[in-house]
Amino acid sequence: MKQERRFGRLFGSVFLAMVLSLVLTACGGKAPKDSSEAASKASASIATQTEQSKEEASAKAAQGETLRLAALKGPTSMGLADLFAKADAGTEKLNYRVAGSPDEVVPLLVKKEIDVAAVPSNLAAVLYARTKGQVQVININTLGVLYLVERGDSVKSIADLKGKTIVASGKGATPEYVLRYLLQANGLSDGDVTIEWKSEHAEALAAMTKNPKAVALLPEPFVTSAEAKTPDLHRAVDLTAAWDAAQKKEKTPSALVMGVLVARKEFVAAHPEEIQHLLEAAQASVAMVKANPDKAAAIIGRLGIVPAPVAKKAIPHANLVCVTGKEMQEKLEGYLQVLFKQNPKAVGGALPQADFYYLPGGEQ
Repeated sequence: MKQERRFGRLFGSVFLAMVLSLVLTACGGKAPKDSSEAASKASASIATQTEQSKEEASAKAAQGETLRLAALKGPTSMGLADLFAKADAGTEKLNYRVAGSPDEVVPLLVKKEIDVAAVPSNLAAVLYARTKGQVQVININTLGVLYLVERGDSVKSIADLKGKTIVASGKGATPEYVLRYLLQANGLSDGDVTIEWKSEHAEALAAMTKNPKAVALLPEPFVTSAEAKTPDLHRAVDLTAAWDAAQKKEKTPSALVMGVLVARKEFVAAHPEEIQHLLEAAQASVAMVKANPDKAAAIIGRLGIVPAPVAKKAIPHANLVCVTGKEMQEKLEGYLQVLFKQNPKAVGGALPQADFYYLPGGEQ
């Protein structure tokens, strides 16, 4: 017990500071500088923790414990709402929790207090690097949630951004990397647009309302909330669709992947049936949420994921999916390569190896 508390303190002061500086989500802000010394210490601590807990983990696996899952408030857990409701009703064997931020989830996964987590896709890659390959991504559960919005009607594609002012938050994070990739893919350079970086989404929206000709880069479900407060606001470009268009020329097109389910590799190896059932249940849950937004929104609101009225309107735009196997690998691998080219730290310093991707049944 003392050892676990000691590791927890070390993790909180070193590993989290490093990892969370690299969690480049759609809600990301200005990321602090990384520390190579901290990275080295964290990797050593994680390796020690992994070795010391092998016996305990094996005992728990033998007991057939209920799968433990943690998810984040927002789109990455919206698609799991029906599964969570079934767990509450006792018809699914699942212990789950919904957290407010990655720094609540990461320690639970590393200390083996949970088995699976719904996290931003690049955080999964960072965890793979920092745990020396001890996690696997088992599905994609959310595609892109980024939209370009405007109050006029002059932007219908990325190419139309030439000469425009774009206001956004997330400099040095995923929003910046995705935006710059799409600008380049559509033949636009830094000189063709003016990008004003703000500290948060609300500030970006406020800046756009002061400049009716500006375009704002915002994520779902913030877009839905903004539409309710700004009647003439509308979605000009879905960056997920823009990404798909830019990738058409690629041999194996990737996707704009925002959220995934990541699991401890040793749990996956010991419990393949439970992982398969979870993936099937997640697929069914996503289908229910998309087909019954009223019912799903009520569950999402009750669980504190997103307020029910916002969830109802956001569901059609949140790109909720359950993509597995080789298709998952192709879509995610290419996306991480784009992030890596712009900033290697965005994915933990190196691209994950093939064992990062869970391919059931020996799928190749």
